[in-house]
Amino acid sequence: MVATGVALKLAQDADLDLVEVAPAARPPVAKLMDFGKYKYESDMKAREARRKQANTLLKEIRFRLKIDPHDYATKKGHVERFLAAGDKVKVMIMFRGREQSRPEAGVRLLQRLADDVAELGFVESMPKQDGRNMTMVLGPVKKKSEAKSEQRKRSAEVNAQRKTKSEVKAERRAAEGQPEPEEAPEVASEQAPEPTVSESGAGASGPKPGPKPGPRQG
Repeated sequence: MVATGVALKLAQDADLDLVEVAPAARPPVAKLMDFGKYKYESDMKAREARRKQANTLLKEIRFRLKIDPHDYATKKGHVERFLAAGDKVKVMIMFRGREQSRPEAGVRLLQRLADDVAELGFVESMPKQDGRNMTMVLGPVKKKSEAKSEQRKRSAEVNAQRKTKSEVKAERRAAEGQPEPEEAPEVASEQAPEPTVSESGAGASGPKPGPKPGPRQG
């Protein structure tokens, strides 16, 4: 146990801060540290934790009891995409007219969907009928944070595999055994000499015109 004055003197000599870390303790506990650095590192850790934290959303998709195979495949694809992203999916079947008297058909359809997406999700809430609708909730096998981490990893792998046009051309030439093209040497262009001009303004390249002959006298 160190007196407060001594602790302050130690902090001043070490060019550090005296920070109280457990004020409720008896006696209180303090620590010598660089408080600015500590605050910065704490903010960075909190920011990283917020970035990794992902909120699971509840998506909803609706089916009809009499659904054709194409529509079923399309909506099943949506369910798979939601589950792969780490979100829950609420699947709803809407009954029409006399279809309400056939709830077992709705259960079979929901069970079929659950079996088709078993690799990505599981039945979190069993099918239950509520008036004209029957609902079931599917939960993702992977957590939202894990799904995002895998997505970032796949994106990084795709970017690493991308090649520029010059790299593709160089590989093609190497495979065909062609040498690398040499750069053309730079040639200085010669300027044509400017024609000299006489004082009268006529060009020196041509003869000067003489005086015009006058009329003959008889």
